[in-house]
Amino acid sequence: MSKVNWKGGTLLAPLPAVMVSCGSMEKSNIITVAWCGIINTSPAKTYISLRPERYSHGIIRESGEFVINLTPSSLAKKADFCGMYTGRRVDKFAKCNFTKEKATTLEVPMIAECPISIECKVTNVISLGTHDMFLADIVAVNVDEALIENGKLCINRAHLAAFAHGEYYKLGERIGKFGFSVKKKNMPKKKQ
Repeated sequence: MSKVNWKGGTLLAPLPAVMVSCGSMEKSNIITVAWCGIINTSPAKTYISLRPERYSHGIIRESGEFVINLTPSSLAKKADFCGMYTGRRVDKFAKCNFTKEKATTLEVPMIAECPISIECKVTNVISLGTHDMFLADIVAVNVDEALIENGKLCINRAHLAAFAHGEYYKLGERIGKFGFSVKKKNMPKKKQ
């Protein structure tokens, strides 16, 4: 297979399509974020990167809190809408008919229609150029009960959306699990 060499750029994909809620129950906003991920296990840490001119940037910088709401594919159009309009002029909770749900540890509302909401407390803000990275501790994870079976998270039931190079995708079937490449096969026992 031959490859074409391009200049370095933001070509890592797919990424989670998430809606980040910020503000308070009374005055809140939602921003769609593609630059989002996990950076540490213990303590559990995440990040989002926002352009300083975005309305949510100032809200999060001032409050030090935000919620990452994982987006099911059924809400991709609403997630896209939340990324296209500014919260300075549009109440996105109202326009998208989203239900504000009280977070368990923060003042920020969660989006009730999202199956997983991750509560985050900012620890650092790093200016990187076009974006500022908000590093945050994950202080709580709220999961829809329908996604839990025998105490295990069945993430496939969430039907999450992914984002890749300007397009949304519905995540497909599971093709393996961590460690499946080295798992020993069940061998039939030898007869004695």
